[in-house]
Amino acid sequence: MQIGDTITFGSYDWLVLDRTEDRALLMTQRIVEQRSYHDCYREVTWADCALRKYLNGEFYQRFDPAQRARILPVTHENADNQWYGTSGGEATQDRVFLLSMEEAVCRYFGDSSAKLYHPGKNQRYWFERKDENNARRSARLLNGDIWWWWLRSPGRVGVKAVYVHGDGNIGIQGNNILKGNLSDGKCTGGVRPALWVQI
Repeated sequence: MQIGDTITFGSYDWLVLDRTEDRALLMTQRIVEQRSYHDCYREVTWADCALRKYLNGEFYQRFDPAQRARILPVTHENADNQWYGTSGGEATQDRVFLLSMEEAVCRYFGDSSAKLYHPGKNQRYWFERKDENNARRSARLLNGDIWWWWLRSPGRVGVKAVYVHGDGNIGIQGNNILKGNLSDGKCTGGVRPALWVQI
């Protein structure tokens, strides 16, 4: 199991994003479903959002007992939004989680940290459309369609969460956690769960 490999674990195919001697960080190769970030339209952070509760509850329970025993709890500090200063909320301990903005921008899809920490004077809501690492972040639904997907970081205000656009660009201002531009009134972003497993 090496960084960049695709493996099967449970019912999904996973990318190996990182590994140490005895554990590996996995994220689903594709967007496995579409859900809103929270179940009501009010300020919320990753610590209290409905999507975190779902991933560490119902989604986690889909694995069989032997697989669940391999999924390791990890602590996340949940940084504030780097452009707007919006609070990232309390530290959390998660078995299943979403990547943070820093992880998506600086660590696992190439290093674009210079653009995150030094935005251009005209940049307000988006990352860099011409960033060389955008293509690595672009993702598809299980049916093959390109779609946007959630990160756990807060957006410009407390009712938004950062996301990765279909072209791989980062929506740093965030999408609404519930109300969106879909006919059902929800903002159903893609979900790419991540987890650390014992090797």
